Amino acid sequence: MRHILAGTPASRGMALGRARLVQPSRYLVDTRPLGDDEVEAELEHLHRALDTARQELRELRGKLHGALAREVNEFIDAHSLLLDDRELLQGLDDMVRIGRYRAGAALKKQRDRLAKVFEAMDDPYLRSRKEDIDQVINRVISALQRQTTREERKLAARVGEILVADTIAPADMAHLAGNGLLGVVASSGSAYSHSAILARSLDLPMLVGTRDALSTIHDDDLILLDAERGETIVHPTAQDLARYRAWQREAAQQGRRLAALANAPTRTRDGAEIRLLANAEMAPDIAMARARGADGVGLYRTEFLFLRSKGLPSEDEQFIAYRDLVLGMGGLPVTIRTLDLGADKADAAGLVLRGEDNPALGVRGVRLSLRYPAVFTTQIRAILRAACYGPVRVLVPMVTVPDELIAVRTLFKLARQDLKRESVDLPEKLPLGAMIEVPAAAINVRALLEHADFLAIGTNDLAQYVLAADRGNDALDNIYNPLHPALLRLISHVIGAGRRADKPVSLCGEIGGDVRFTALLLALGLTEFSMHPGQLLHVRDRLASLDRGELRKLAPRLIRAHTHEEVEELLAKLE
Repeated sequence: MRHILAGTPASRGMALGRARLVQPSRYLVDTRPLGDDEVEAELEHLHRALDTARQELRELRGKLHGALAREVNEFIDAHSLLLDDRELLQGLDDMVRIGRYRAGAALKKQRDRLAKVFEAMDDPYLRSRKEDIDQVINRVISALQRQTTREERKLAARVGEILVADTIAPADMAHLAGNGLLGVVASSGSAYSHSAILARSLDLPMLVGTRDALSTIHDDDLILLDAERGETIVHPTAQDLARYRAWQREAAQQGRRLAALANAPTRTRDGAEIRLLANAEMAPDIAMARARGADGVGLYRTEFLFLRSKGLPSEDEQFIAYRDLVLGMGGLPVTIRTLDLGADKADAAGLVLRGEDNPALGVRGVRLSLRYPAVFTTQIRAILRAACYGPVRVLVPMVTVPDELIAVRTLFKLARQDLKRESVDLPEKLPLGAMIEVPAAAINVRALLEHADFLAIGTNDLAQYVLAADRGNDALDNIYNPLHPALLRLISHVIGAGRRADKPVSLCGEIGGDVRFTALLLALGLTEFSMHPGQLLHVRDRLASLDRGELRKLAPRLIRAHTHEEVEELLAKLE
């Protein structure tokens, strides 16, 4: 009998195929304490399991070739780094040697401890890194309990099938995609996870948060994965299949049209020039941005240089990452965001700050950087050195008051003086911008513009602070709405202030790459969008269908609206 399961689209598209279920592994953890004569054998048992997990990742890397290998190697490297993390490994050894934990119990305790750290993070993208911890530890536990062979059989080639699982590791997804997997339905997970990012890169439809999938769907059930509507239809009807075939025809036509747009200029229907920038963090993001004709990088996240190991990254480590980013963009402008860690993420970077009751409103972003000027200066020096290789802008996160920008400028000036004394080549100019994600910064934006060369609106945080609603909280779906008039008024105010000051304003939040909001942002006056590189062609195509002049006439009515329903009605008239 036909029934529908709701989920959250992590990678849009549709797929029709047979379901293949992968139930989450159930591990029996032996909690008995070790005897003194058992410790060394248990450590050897643990280290063999870690080596097996490392070997599995190396083998997965070896099975991937060409474009698929380029897409997934960064994700495999991220998991490999976790398996070699000194803090993680030392913690495991100490639990066995000192705490007398058995290997399985030590792994579970480390997983639970790290999961709490990531779950407490306010940034949903960073919070989703919990999945990486789960996937890596589960791989080790599987090896530890000699379940690896059975798991590999379960994850064999899936030609013509849709995987239904609790979660899936990026490396496994890449391997399965290369063997004919059509899509993924996950009962948990996040649209910001590494797996979701990879699914978007591979154009593989994926739903996350489909909570009853594993208990409702059976092996070999025919399912229609509709990641456009956010539905999984079990036993689809003839009407469902007709809709799928219509989508296939439209998708094929759109694919041909989008491919032709890769090197096309970005213009609206009435000829207005728009800049499309990419949000980036890893090498595949840069490659995709170049391939899809991005005008530059509008947001480069530097956090994971600080989160991936126990120690702080050195100046040279940071310099190499920033230099490679600049070189990778081949002369196009790059915007490097300075460290955007919050108090809840500080331990992983060695910047200990404890005791905050509400980290989302605490010492994070530029507040944390200014609290540790030596750490911040190291990053500043690395950015200045990399800026000699191409055009670079610096974006300061979580700015609230002008004094913060003044302090950052002072640190840049001092670092520049030190580097000059060391005879290091330096850029003539390095534009400094403020990220507008605090309501106070948006309201008082004219004061910030006296000290900022450009602005970038971070709508993810701005929306949650304006609406006092965490966008990751399902219970607040009725409140967290990017079409809320209060948010639109602030965005319009910031864009207008930047235009009057003759300083660029971009928008790098999630809505920047969502074609459902393109007309709205154009109406509010935005001319510089920054987004996941996978969305560049879709937004360019959408912009070509819109008349900016007509939309701008609608702006006064949009910002005077009382409810998001009124905004939706106004925008619907333009479709």
